Amino acid sequence: MLYNIYLVLYFVGIIVGLFFIFRKAGEAPWKALIPIYNIVVWIKICGKDWKWYLYFLVPAINIFTFLLLVVETAKAFRRYGFWEQLLAILMPWAYLSFLGLSPKMTYSNPKEIEPHKVSVARDWLDTIVFAVVAAVIIRGNVAELYNIPSSSMEKTLLVGDYTLVSKYSYGPRVTMTPLAVPLVHNVLPGTGGQVESYLKWIQLPYHRYPGLGKVERYDAVVFNYPDGDTMCSAQFSNRSYYDLVRHYGREAVWNDRVYDPYYGRIPIGKIRVRPLDKRENFIKRCVGLPGEDLQIIDQQLYINGNRVDDPAHLQFTYIVQLNSKVADPRHFFDALGVSNEDFDNASYTASEYATIVLQYETHKNAAVRAGITDSLYQKARAYRNRYELPMTREMAARCAAMEGVDTVYPQIYAADDMSRDLFPHDGAHRWSIDNYGPIHIPAAGEVLHLDSSNISIYQRLISSYEHNEVEVRDGKIYINGEETTQYTVKQDYFWMMGDNRHNSADSRYWGFVPEDHVLGKFLAVLYSIDKDHGGIRWNRCFKAIKSL
Repeated sequence: MLYNIYLVLYFVGIIVGLFFIFRKAGEAPWKALIPIYNIVVWIKICGKDWKWYLYFLVPAINIFTFLLLVVETAKAFRRYGFWEQLLAILMPWAYLSFLGLSPKMTYSNPKEIEPHKVSVARDWLDTIVFAVVAAVIIRGNVAELYNIPSSSMEKTLLVGDYTLVSKYSYGPRVTMTPLAVPLVHNVLPGTGGQVESYLKWIQLPYHRYPGLGKVERYDAVVFNYPDGDTMCSAQFSNRSYYDLVRHYGREAVWNDRVYDPYYGRIPIGKIRVRPLDKRENFIKRCVGLPGEDLQIIDQQLYINGNRVDDPAHLQFTYIVQLNSKVADPRHFFDALGVSNEDFDNASYTASEYATIVLQYETHKNAAVRAGITDSLYQKARAYRNRYELPMTREMAARCAAMEGVDTVYPQIYAADDMSRDLFPHDGAHRWSIDNYGPIHIPAAGEVLHLDSSNISIYQRLISSYEHNEVEVRDGKIYINGEETTQYTVKQDYFWMMGDNRHNSADSRYWGFVPEDHVLGKFLAVLYSIDKDHGGIRWNRCFKAIKSL
C-alpha cells in the first residue's frame, strides 16, 4: 500500500511541478494535465527539437530522455550545481515541484541563456552519474542483460549466451536492499566473491508493481535461488548450505571441516545469510503453476494427471558405447553438438576405466596388488568406451546412426535411486529425478491440510518463505505456537526445471519458487560467445526464445 501511495505521489508531484513551471514559462498551466501533450510542451520550453519526441517513444531510451529533460529544466532556471542536479534526477517529483512553486526560482528561455561552461572533470562526472542512475532504473524496472553460466538449460540456452530479461513482463519488483553498489549484484568484482556489495541495514518489504502478465507454463524465468538464503562463500550455488548440512552435519559445516570419501575436503569458507534480492540468480523453465499437481513418470511430465508436451530442445542423459572405429571421441561428440563441458564430465569415468585396463594389461601383478580384480578389469574393458552424455532425442537418433557407435540408450533413474538428494529430503518420499511426485504446488489463498505425511513438503514454505515458526512435536504440527492441521498460503508458488533434465539443480532438489523470488522473463539472446570453439555464434544473435 505504501509503495502505491509513493507511486501516486511521484506522478502527482511531477504534474504539479509542470503545472507551475508551465505558468512561469508563459504556457497555459492546464497543458500539464493532458498526457503526451504535456511532454510536447515540456520539450518546447526546454528549447529542444523534434527528435526528443521520438526518443520518448523508445522503451528504456525514454527513461534517459525523461531524466535529461529534468536536468534541462533545472538549467532553464539557471540551476547548475552538481548536487542539485543529482537531486533532480533522483527525486524529480520533488524537484520539479520545488522549481514550480518557489517564488525565488525564475524561468529563462534556454535560447536566450549563454551556454554554461563546466570543467572537463565536471562534464565527465555529470555523464557518469547520469548514466549510472538511468541504468539502475532501467535494470531494476525494465530489462537486464544476463549471461548463461551453466548448461542446465541446454540446448535451449547455451553457455555463453547473453540474454535480455524483461522485468516488466511480470511487473517490476521493488528493491529490498537499497544500500548497495549500483549495477553490482551481491559481491564486489575483483574480490574473489568474498566482499559483499551491499549493507543489510535497511530491508524494505516485498512489493511488485503491475506488469504485462503473469508467469505462464514454459516461460524461461529468472528468479532468486530459493535455497540461497544461507550460503557458503567457497561454494556459492554449486552446493547449497542446506545440502551440505544434510550430508555432513551442521557442526562440520560451521567449522569448515567437511570431508567426503569421494571428493576429499570440501571448502566451506564463510557462512552468510543473504537478503532475498541478493541471492544468486537462476534461470529455469516454469513447468508447474500455482494450484497444480505435478508428477514425473519415466521422464515424462504430467500436470493434474495429464501428459504435457516437452520443450523442443529437452535433454536427458544417454549411454553411448563406442567401438574402436572412433579414434577421437572428443571430435566425434563435438560434431554431434555435445559441449566440451558435457564431454569432459562424461569422459572422466571412461578415462578412469581406460587407465584400469592399461594398468592391468601392462603391469598385472602391480594392478592386482592395487586392488584391481579380474571382475573390475572385465568391467573396465566393457566401459572404457562408454560415455554418459546429455543429448536431445534428435541428437540421440543421429548418434545411433553414426559409424563407430555400438549402442545408444537412455539413462532412466528409477524411484528411490537418489531420494536423499531430492526435495523434501525426508526419507519417506522415495523419488528420483525421472520418477518424481506427485506433488501439489500451492496457490495464494489456498488452504493446505497438513499432516505427518506432507509437513516436510510445506514446512520450509511456511517458515522461511512466509515467516512463521513451525514445529513438529509428538506427531502434532504447531505454527506460531498453536496446534493446527491447516495453513492458508499467502503467495503463489511455481515449479521450475531446467531443459537439461539430468544436469540441472532445480525444483526437484530444493522445491517451490515463491512469487516474491521471481525477477523477470527471458525474451531473447542478444549475442552468444562460443567458448568451445571461440568467436561469436552469429546464428543465435537477436533470437527470441520461440525461434531458438
